[in-house]
Amino acid sequence: MPNPLVPTVLALVALVAPPANAETIGGNPGPAHNYVCPHSDGKPALDCYLDAVQHLYTMCRNVKSIEILEFGYDKSTEGTNGAKSESCLDKQKQNIAHPYSAALKQVRKSKLAVEALHGLQETWLAAMSSLAWHSGESDADYKARVAKPYDEFSQRIEKVRTSLAESETKVAKKDGKAKPKHATKVPAKTPATKAKKH
Repeated sequence: MPNPLVPTVLALVALVAPPANAETIGGNPGPAHNYVCPHSDGKPALDCYLDAVQHLYTMCRNVKSIEILEFGYDKSTEGTNGAKSESCLDKQKQNIAHPYSAALKQVRKSKLAVEALHGLQETWLAAMSSLAWHSGESDADYKARVAKPYDEFSQRIEKVRTSLAESETKVAKKDGKAKPKHATKVPAKTPATKAKKH
């Protein structure tokens, strides 16, 4: 007689085990579990990085908000009270490293886009490091301060995209003006010599 638990166990294993062809992103099987750049599955590396900047910041901002709700502003960084947000910061710095590197590789031909990416990464790192509450800061001031980076991210993301588009336009114009490499020269026509009358 067949064991009635076998179908149930197999169903649970199927739910837990990722598909054989699942891609691993940020340590989790993707794309269904892609928490590094969840809105950019199947898109180029640059799209993943630009998505990750805002998404990973939001994740750590939420963790810090939970600590503040749990311990209050004054005690949110005391002892081990801020351990979860510190862990989040370390983890997301690691998670963004690969998308950042891949994005730089994708835009490497555009000096302006590379510089814009560096600026965005520095802005992201500074914002992540500034999620902690500052002594004497009001609730409204704290919330306004940690919301401000989204505008900065958006501006810098736009700068990356604009810089890349400008570089691609310049390359396209340059390629359009360039002469084909294998063009054959057409010999110049020489005027026909008139036959001499005798």
